[in-house]
Amino acid sequence: MFNPILILIGLTVAISVYAWSKQELMDSWIMQPYLMARSSGQWYRLLTSGFLHADWAHLLFNMFAFYSFGPVVLRALVEGYGPLPGIGLFLVLYLGGIILSDLPSYFQHRDDRGYRSLGASGGVASVLFASILLFPVNNNGGGIIIFPIPFPIQPFLFGFLYLAYSYYMARRRADNVNHDAHFYGALYGVVLFLLLMPAAGPAFIEQISLFIKSKF
Repeated sequence: MFNPILILIGLTVAISVYAWSKQELMDSWIMQPYLMARSSGQWYRLLTSGFLHADWAHLLFNMFAFYSFGPVVLRALVEGYGPLPGIGLFLVLYLGGIILSDLPSYFQHRDDRGYRSLGASGGVASVLFASILLFPVNNNGGGIIIFPIPFPIQPFLFGFLYLAYSYYMARRRADNVNHDAHFYGALYGVVLFLLLMPAAGPAFIEQISLFIKSKF
């Protein structure tokens, strides 16, 4: 069975690096709501912008998170639906997260000439929060090391910090990264995964409850 995670990471790294030296590709693939609203045939940018990144830090953080949290989600879908359907659903989760998480930003900024955004953050957030839904608490109770946090942390707490950071950066608007997509990608990932695997919801609540009881 081929590994869609490695293929997607390879494509994203290759395209991002190539686009840094080819401004024409960057300009034609980046999400520009103002242009999309006034030109036909530009909706592909909702997807292609997810294969572009602002710099090495942006690229490596997204791909590291995708590589770290993707396998557990892929494995759950393959075990639940079979190899090919499971891979297909994983692609719907990741690529759908990229596309759907950009739509609110499109409607918000379609009259903003200067707004441009890029990054796989929506898809990564979809997979990340599907993973947190499956395993919100580390089994040994001590948390796990998640880059760039230098100390062990429980996955569900990391999820809250991730969203808080995204909110702060979205308000700053200091780069072309669509930080709002983190919220919408996370929401999409949780909703879709609950539809695909409803038992994950009660299991998530039970794991959080047991963790809280163990601490008090």
